[in-house]
Amino acid sequence: MAYAQAWDLEARALWRPLTAEAARERDVAGLPYVVVYRIPGQEVPLEVRLVSWRDHYVGLWVYDDQGRRTDELDLRLLDDPDRLLRRRTRRWQYTEPDVAEFDEECPRFAMELFPDGKGLITQEPRGGRGRGETVPGADVERWQVRPAFGDWPVASFHWRGLPGPVALQAVALDSGAAATPDGTSEVPPTCWRPPLPAQPGPLDALFRPGTRVTNGYYTDMTVVEPRRTGTLRVPSGLLAVSGPDYPSDQGPAITVPVPPGEYALEEAEVGIGYYCEWSEGWVTRTDTTAVRLRISEIPAASWEMGLGPDDDPRLLAEDEIFGFNTDGATGCFADAGAWKPLHRLFEQHLVLREPGVGENIPDSIYLLRVQDEASGGELVAFATTGDGTYPVWVGRSADGEVAEVVVLVGEMLTPLEDGSAHGAQAAPA
Repeated sequence: MAYAQAWDLEARALWRPLTAEAARERDVAGLPYVVVYRIPGQEVPLEVRLVSWRDHYVGLWVYDDQGRRTDELDLRLLDDPDRLLRRRTRRWQYTEPDVAEFDEECPRFAMELFPDGKGLITQEPRGGRGRGETVPGADVERWQVRPAFGDWPVASFHWRGLPGPVALQAVALDSGAAATPDGTSEVPPTCWRPPLPAQPGPLDALFRPGTRVTNGYYTDMTVVEPRRTGTLRVPSGLLAVSGPDYPSDQGPAITVPVPPGEYALEEAEVGIGYYCEWSEGWVTRTDTTAVRLRISEIPAASWEMGLGPDDDPRLLAEDEIFGFNTDGATGCFADAGAWKPLHRLFEQHLVLREPGVGENIPDSIYLLRVQDEASGGELVAFATTGDGTYPVWVGRSADGEVAEVVVLVGEMLTPLEDGSAHGAQAAPA
């Protein structure tokens, strides 16, 4: 066994090896480090474990004799410091020695577990050509005891059916370059790291006119002046951001405390130009990319993901999100203090089409508005690009106050560097 600051997945090599004493110091400080296990004389590792207590995470990769990853275990440290949740388990079965790692046709298994007893088992015995889902039984082990430093079991011996007993021998390696203080800067992108939930991206660029952006396909895209579409009254001081088709008895998906008041509704828009093969000419159009409730004219200095009452970011995998769900391609901003009557008015207006209940908003991604007469609170619904889960990004000013709340209704766009030339792309036929 050997310790290091990180593990290079591509090279299958340690990055900045550590002594056991140095690894123990990082363990106490909560900094990331890895433990690599090999059979003497074999270059391919048996397994690699990444520990990062500050990220509430312990990960494990098991390798086969061809150097392919066969098993992954994702453990999470939550509120109990003495036990770990077996958050995710994944397994790939390679049918031949020359099958590529993670080949789409190889059989695979995945299990997700949550601390509230929920979970999902996914089996794909024929790779991507078939999928079955079941619920984990009561006999599934969700938690395991948190081992002390150096006491981790070598899981690959059990999973691969190798003969025991296991005798561990620490290997001292050249530490190479000096270690970084926090263990994250300068780490190559090919190195394994704790999973990072989805990030907001350059949201401010979507509302900055003249900014040239791209979605990776179209490069002739320019942000135009944000469009203001009325206001929203939030007299209760609690903003709701939710799918209006969310069950009213459960309350809104996400709430954000704001000062009681009336706030501007905005649409971020981008002008797109491209050569269309169908019409054999240059085409321009304007698309809405995001909606925003402007709480303050002070720009956001930082962003955070809006969370529901049961959302725990410590459970998120790489690029995963929490947000509001919709089965009707619709979201809304609303006064959470009047959620139930507003939700009822929304259904009366949109579903039952009762006259005089609400008003439609023409020529806008904002669809309709309803108002609760008793409180003065309002709900304004907006269209999304489809069903699914949409993250809510809360922007805060430098003093920590809520400045704006943004929902991406389409894909995230990336600003182009200054001096980049406009490019003409053909639209898909």
